Amino acid sequence: MQAPNAKRIAKLIRQLLVELGEDPTREGLRDTPARVARSFDFLTSGYRQKPRQVINNAIFESHANNMIIVRDIEIYSLCEHHLLPFYGRCHVGYVARNKVVGVSKIARLVDCFARRLQVQERLTEQVAEAVMEMVEAEGVGVVMECRHLCMMMRGVQKQNSVMTTSSVLGSFRLRSATRAEFLTLVDKPFRG
Repeated sequence: MQAPNAKRIAKLIRQLLVELGEDPTREGLRDTPARVARSFDFLTSGYRQKPRQVINNAIFESHANNMIIVRDIEIYSLCEHHLLPFYGRCHVGYVARNKVVGVSKIARLVDCFARRLQVQERLTEQVAEAVMEMVEAEGVGVVMECRHLCMMMRGVQKQNSVMTTSSVLGSFRLRSATRAEFLTLVDKPFRG
């Protein structure tokens, strides 16, 4: 997918400001359309990334057949229903089957999908499916805990609500002990 047309987006944002009753020529708003265009370019950059490119061959042979977990990956995305942010943390675990992936690549993979217009449920599934496919894992578990500004700033205005989603594949779905181990480990506080 091509990068968005920044000039066209800026023009649309300028028109939106007028429709909202603002003066886009006033000092504080003069550069806003261009800034918003650049912002949307970054916030939707995941559309222009492919998971395999993000992993960038950072999959390594390993004799490991144990659970590997990356916890508390910060996540920022845009709700596709209101174009408002949701944010939180993501925990990704997998049981290796002779292959492991570079730890930073898991965070990059999360960003690849988060930097698109999203719903948290789909985002959780996309991350799990991509890890499962890329690493050829025995099983994968993903848990996301996010706050949604579309629920906090507008509508029901519930500032303390947190949405939790999970996706479990392979041995995480088939074996309750594997799933329980993952959920217990992601719930433990970090003592670094």
